[in-house]
Amino acid sequence: MADRIILHCDLNNFFASVSLLFNPTLKDMPVAVCGDKENRHGIVLAKNEIAKRYGVKTAEAIFEAKRKCHDLVLLPPIYSKYEEYSKKAQEIYRRFTDMIEPFGIDECWLDVTGSTVLFGDGEDIAHKIKETIKKELGITASVGVSFNKVFAKLGSDMKKPDGVTVISRENFKEKIWGMPISDLLFVGNKTCEKLRSIGVKTIGDITYCDDESLKKLLGKNGLELKHYALGEDRSPVLTPTKEDKPKSVGKSVTSGKDFTTNEEVWRAFLSFAETLCETLKEKGVYAGGVQVHIRTASLKVTEFSRNFSDTTNCALPLAKRGFKLFCENYTFGEPLRSVGLRAINLKTEKLGGQLDLFGNTENDEKTEQVDRSVYSVRQKFGKESVKRGRNI
Repeated sequence: MADRIILHCDLNNFFASVSLLFNPTLKDMPVAVCGDKENRHGIVLAKNEIAKRYGVKTAEAIFEAKRKCHDLVLLPPIYSKYEEYSKKAQEIYRRFTDMIEPFGIDECWLDVTGSTVLFGDGEDIAHKIKETIKKELGITASVGVSFNKVFAKLGSDMKKPDGVTVISRENFKEKIWGMPISDLLFVGNKTCEKLRSIGVKTIGDITYCDDESLKKLLGKNGLELKHYALGEDRSPVLTPTKEDKPKSVGKSVTSGKDFTTNEEVWRAFLSFAETLCETLKEKGVYAGGVQVHIRTASLKVTEFSRNFSDTTNCALPLAKRGFKLFCENYTFGEPLRSVGLRAINLKTEKLGGQLDLFGNTENDEKTEQVDRSVYSVRQKFGKESVKRGRNI
């Protein structure tokens, strides 16, 4: 059976590139798109190639970026334009295939296996897409071409900006096994630290690890990463549909002032849970767990999560679960810049079993009945038609 032909298209420096289309006089200057410093979102969201050469990095504080590049021009984000150009890029992809899987606003996987008769081989298609984006949208893209999604993603990262990289079954060991293990898809900081603790520094290193050691260190994720490095990723390119169920739903906020008390965090979580549970009900799913995200005033980011034996899509229980998890893990040794709540481990059915957290079954049922009634009224008369009178 012939290999698939998978592309990964990455729109280069996307936020900055689109913003410069509307600020053309700045194209030869170092530019960064940044959050609103006055509202405490003062970090770099994206930068152009010139700013990158000064060492400006995404997610660093504005003052750090300005220290590296005194002439750095700061632009506010224009999210409506980013969404518009993301959709325009996907319209271009659809000229070559209908098998498209978004990976964020600026990246997509494409399966072009069935398109070669019309458009040439994978490398030909990659160049045609790249040049069409440049001509019609005025921005550049880097494209990776391979026989699976993981290697296509690695390829798109190898020649930036405006490049095409082919990683084939014949050359993948030579091309990627010497790369840092941190470059492999889904290897985050914690996973990278654990792998380095057993001597795994490159992508090739993990292929020599025995399965039991990896499973003990990282669980089934360790075996999956080894399969990725060996070129054994067989995951399909999945085109999203309206019927798709989300894997998680989250919301966070960076406040105009630091969070300094549990009461402030509780109010935020209750507000988040209202919004999250609207989405859960719309999608017909229930949360089997919660994840809490915090960022301290010194910009240290920490996340906590917990799964439960039962599920819920009601705001009050979800908020209580998140708040209990927060209180168990943080005691305000330092003010918090931002907090977030995420519904995880989503299920398509209502499961029972966790009674000790909310009291008794009768109260649980009453809470759910009220929540369903509020949701029905909001669906009919708008989200502002019913508001919570006080924080519980």
